[in-house]
Amino acid sequence: MKKILLLLILFISQAFYSQSDCISAIPLCGNSDISYTPTGPGNILEILNQNGGCLSTNERYTVWYTFTVSSAGTLAFTIKPNDPDDDYDFAVYGPTPNGCPSLQNDQHVFVAPLRCNYSGVSGDTGLDLAIPPASGNSGKWSPYIDAAIGDTYYLVVDNYSKSPNGFSLVWSGTASLSSAFNDASLAPYPFITPGIPAANPSDPSQVMVCGLPTQFNFTTLTAGIINGNSTNFQVTYHNEINDALTGTNPLTTATVNGTTIYYYRVVYHDPNNAGNPMNGCFITGKFKFVNVGITATPATLLACNNNGAGTGKYDLTTAGVFGGTGATIKYYPTLADMTAETNEITNPTNYVSPETTVYAKVISSFGCIATTTIKLQFYPTVVLKDAQLSECYIENNITFSTFDLAKADIGLPNPVPTGTVIKYYKTLADAQSETNAILNANVYLSTSTTVYVRVTNERQCYAISKITLNVLPPVKSAVLKDKTICAESKTTLDAGPGFDGYEWSTGETTQSISNVGIGSYWVKLKTGKCFTLQEVKVQPTQQPVISSIDISNNNISIYVAGGTPPYMYSIDGVNWQESNVFSGLPRGENKVFVKDSFNCNPVQITITVPNLINAITPNGDNINDVIDYSALAYKKNLVFIVYDRYGNKLHEANKVRNFTWDGTAFGKKIPTGTYWYTISWNENDKNNTETKYSGWVLVKNKD
Repeated sequence: MKKILLLLILFISQAFYSQSDCISAIPLCGNSDISYTPTGPGNILEILNQNGGCLSTNERYTVWYTFTVSSAGTLAFTIKPNDPDDDYDFAVYGPTPNGCPSLQNDQHVFVAPLRCNYSGVSGDTGLDLAIPPASGNSGKWSPYIDAAIGDTYYLVVDNYSKSPNGFSLVWSGTASLSSAFNDASLAPYPFITPGIPAANPSDPSQVMVCGLPTQFNFTTLTAGIINGNSTNFQVTYHNEINDALTGTNPLTTATVNGTTIYYYRVVYHDPNNAGNPMNGCFITGKFKFVNVGITATPATLLACNNNGAGTGKYDLTTAGVFGGTGATIKYYPTLADMTAETNEITNPTNYVSPETTVYAKVISSFGCIATTTIKLQFYPTVVLKDAQLSECYIENNITFSTFDLAKADIGLPNPVPTGTVIKYYKTLADAQSETNAILNANVYLSTSTTVYVRVTNERQCYAISKITLNVLPPVKSAVLKDKTICAESKTTLDAGPGFDGYEWSTGETTQSISNVGIGSYWVKLKTGKCFTLQEVKVQPTQQPVISSIDISNNNISIYVAGGTPPYMYSIDGVNWQESNVFSGLPRGENKVFVKDSFNCNPVQITITVPNLINAITPNGDNINDVIDYSALAYKKNLVFIVYDRYGNKLHEANKVRNFTWDGTAFGKKIPTGTYWYTISWNENDKNNTETKYSGWVLVKNKD
């Protein structure tokens, strides 16, 4: 068979009589544990003796239940009084999909019940699987029900004897009742009673608290009870079993003790389906509180005064503030921090602090808390002072020098006390943790930086001081600069004042040297105990270069690159002008001179102004028939090109065509008209100066 519902009849107040009315029937679910019995007829006078009903009009001690079938089959039950002399009667209504309103009229006269028994005999009663549905009652027994899936029934049980003894309800048959608690989609996990289960399953579980009596927030237990199941399950808490069954007088935060038994109620409600037959299904459980409070012991710790800076390193975990096991201990620098749970000491095994009092919070495995104090005190300290070492730079690596760290005066007595250990470190963190010690402290290669020395005495107390390492950098002259002069000139090199000594590559030891020509020089400048080698160059100026020349008729334009502008121009080397254009030059060879702002010896080239030809008559009389520039064939890269007035190329006279043109284009005579041409070449000088001549010619062709 399926389920057994144990119902303990308890005496409760008239406030709970509503469960004695159909409209507030207690849902019976497949795994419900019901223990509720009223002491009266309810708030509504329900007429159950008409339309075939067998119960008295005057209800005595009645209670209504409702249940829905989840799997079809035969359905029967036995009402077993706890006292065999008690007389119980019952009626079953339904099936109905519309609840209590469909079972009664406006005057609360109920329809004919499906089953009804009023035998007037004490002892067991109910539905019997041996009596078929079409049969009538057999004494105090009625026929079983052939139940279908989804059928909803209402059961009213009347304690005619009006006794407080209670009864149990034993189900039989092949059908089963709907239950949200058996639905794997809603409750895939077990519901968990809070606390530690008792040795006897019938006893309440034990919820451990840290003091009794105490204020307790019951809602903190909810998540653990639900255990990840549907949020449609809701939990309430009660200090009476009848309150748990009815869901009345829920507790939220209350003062609890160690003697009262407390109850929780898990009820299901589908927020999207008010008619869901599983709505109202509930289970209950019980628990009590047990005091598992703890105490903590104050302690004192001693440590060395690290660095002589008023701090020591303490292992707070060795203070022995708690003698039990399984607890978590947290440490805080102030009482306010412990109270607010802020600024927790996260390195209690290596806590650096001045002499002070810290606070310890002990948290047991049950979450109980005890607090105490730990006094932090010092051993005698080691006293050091900071020091500096300065050394000259290394010539091939000017940011480095070699230091003997043992020469730093850190304030140790002479001789050093027996048992003293001295070690050097690159960082303060390394010195504090005694990691990565400097192994070559007597020849330590380093840039300008800070290193740390840790001195530990025979008691393992230590101090750390700082050694500042200064690499004395090269000190160069700010006034000694490279110079640029004309190749034929001389100059003076001056290192400037402020040095302790000078030594030039020329052998002179004065601040400056004179009559210096082009070349590379150096001077050793002494500052204190260090020397700085500074090189200086005297360089020739970069001569300007005549990069190209344009010739138009008897005019030339000179273009210059390199050197240092502004440039000056001349055609005789005597008279100079700022303009790069010269006009009215004679045909043939001409000289051009250029110099830059250094006014050194000028550069010069010879250019050729070609003979101008402005008209030809190519009529075959051998008189003025062609333009002929073959006289310039000795020029490099000579090219002669003719264009029409639209810029279209008509003829290119190169070496193959002997640098001539006969007034034809593409093998044909061209029309009479004016045409333009250019002649370009490179002069025969070391810079291959590009020269370009442009002009025009009138061509007169006759047929």
